[in-house]
Amino acid sequence: MRIKVKKNDIVTVISGSDKGKSGKVLKVFPKEGKVIVEKVNFVKKHTKPSQKVQQGGIVEKEAPVNISKVKVICNKCGKPSRMKITTIAGGKRVRVCKKCNEMIDEK
Repeated sequence: MRIKVKKNDIVTVISGSDKGKSGKVLKVFPKEGKVIVEKVNFVKKHTKPSQKVQQGGIVEKEAPVNISKVKVICNKCGKPSRMKITTIAGGKRVRVCKKCNEMIDEK
């Protein structure tokens, strides 16, 4: 399976408790099929005080979301849509929006 979501893409969540929220992809885990999206899927983590973190307590951070639950937002039409991969002149492979046929990747 080819993953069509990359770091720094703007995505929207299409299902689950965070449905409708959108944000920038911070990290992609291709082997697990998950992504971390900014300000989406917050979990509370209990931390102990240590040398690195002087004060312990409850910290909120983003947890990974399954890739199947997010869609990339197209730059041109501004709608969440699926992507297809096509080859342009010169043999470069780029992602293309299936709704408006606009290239998502820079040339």
